[in-house]
Amino acid sequence: MLIELRIQNFAVLKDLSASLQAGLNVVTGETGAGKSIVVDAVEVLLGGRASAGMVRSGEGRAVVDGVVRVLGRDEVAGVVNELGLEAEDGHLILRREVRAGGRSRGWVNGSPVTAAVLRRIGSLLVDIHGQHEHQRLLSGDFQRAVLDEFEGCEDLAADVEAAFRRIARLRRRAAAAGERRHELESRADFVRFQLGEILGAKVRAGEDEELRTEANRLANADQLARESHALHEALHGDEHAVTDRLADSADRLRRLAETDPTLTPFASVLEDAYHQVSDTAAELANYAARIDHDPARLESLRERQALLERLQRKYGPALADVIAKGEALQNELDELDTADFDAEALDRELGRARARWDAAATELSRKRRRAGDRLSREAMAVFPGVGLEGARFEVCFEELAAPAPRGRERVRFMAAMNPGFPPAPLSRIASGGELSRVMLVLKSVLAGIDDLPTLIFDEIDAGIGGVVAGRVGERLEEVARGRQVLVVTHLARIAARAANHLVVEKVAGKDTTTTALRRLDGEERVREIARMLGGDPESGPSLDHARELLATLPTAP
Repeated sequence: MLIELRIQNFAVLKDLSASLQAGLNVVTGETGAGKSIVVDAVEVLLGGRASAGMVRSGEGRAVVDGVVRVLGRDEVAGVVNELGLEAEDGHLILRREVRAGGRSRGWVNGSPVTAAVLRRIGSLLVDIHGQHEHQRLLSGDFQRAVLDEFEGCEDLAADVEAAFRRIARLRRRAAAAGERRHELESRADFVRFQLGEILGAKVRAGEDEELRTEANRLANADQLARESHALHEALHGDEHAVTDRLADSADRLRRLAETDPTLTPFASVLEDAYHQVSDTAAELANYAARIDHDPARLESLRERQALLERLQRKYGPALADVIAKGEALQNELDELDTADFDAEALDRELGRARARWDAAATELSRKRRRAGDRLSREAMAVFPGVGLEGARFEVCFEELAAPAPRGRERVRFMAAMNPGFPPAPLSRIASGGELSRVMLVLKSVLAGIDDLPTLIFDEIDAGIGGVVAGRVGERLEEVARGRQVLVVTHLARIAARAANHLVVEKVAGKDTTTTALRRLDGEERVREIARMLGGDPESGPSLDHARELLATLPTAP
């Protein structure tokens, strides 16, 4: 569960923090204030794609920090143990930094990790339903994936795809076998000669660059040792060393900062520069001490370079091409020497692969149809609760004419949003608001079979209002029981049900505008609900309306 969040210099957000809790958390605010950017920042924190455009204009980096509670999450504990870390008191501190140049870095409990590790941890803790994601419902691939997840047969679907890929590979091998045999037999001696020349040289990837670097270093050893030593002295060794001047300047700025604190950051910059220059000087000293003077080694390197250049002229132009040529020749020779052209053996292998696909696809079809009936029943049971009374939902299957990577059938979600109409594909009968509610229903049904502690919905309430908004709020509140749900919303009837209400608001300064995120309680929350209801948040009738709405809901303060 995500319990603390801090976002710095991310898009339009300058520096904001939030505490989240179990149950229903909502984020509200004026249009354009940056509500959805909070969700974008969480996605980046959990290993999502990072880019330079995420860094606030004029800043050098964007940083997102989060504290997640992982107590009792065995899968997360396994990942953390693999990294050699520990969850302190059942918590992890995640951090993601995006540089203005586009590069990003991540940390877990202060230890550097890749974005893939953050994604792995995030996938075990949080499900983010982003803005406009309900459009994915129109994709057949997404519909099939939802059904497979619902039945828990993702592994079986992967087996079907793997079996199909193997059949395709075997067919290609069988088709090419006859043609390849004659070709390879006629050129076998030539292949062996070329392969022996390459293998005899024992070429390594990148060896030419390594040789060039080492030879250049040995040829210029005297200059390198002399110059690196001189640089060390200039930076740190003599009486006018750069580090001494940086240290003196930093001290002077620190003293000035006692009078004018605005100078403190400049002193910190100089202190950082001092440490960087000092470290560089030490590395230069070590480098100078390691410089080797070895004429015999230099001659050996040049002989090796001459051999590689001959091979590159013949098989190149690059050394990687020489290595690739050797691998290709070895593959050709292996095909010939192992006589991998037995058509009967290939046919037998192809038959076994088809049988494996057939068995796995038959079982997958059975499970999908069972899951389709169950998903239809459970989704329709929830429909009235989100304002879709009388709507029908069906999972239909279209038998394919030939075996396919994903099984025997195409999965299609069908619905009739109004009584008396036959079910049709969602793309033909559902509006944006209806698709949002169908997605919420599927998310809530799936939430019953997974145990992710946190669900995040961004603008799940698009295109709805009034009584329907109240019902969607009820459903979100039900989903939030026993877990954490974070919802970005513009609807008062949803926001009023929150156990934790956060508002994103712009704060105008003298020279710039920043964005703040803070928790609302009491009358502040009443005024925000009044604003969301469309009235004047300072007028008596609007405030009374907001108080009445809050008072009628079980989570009202």
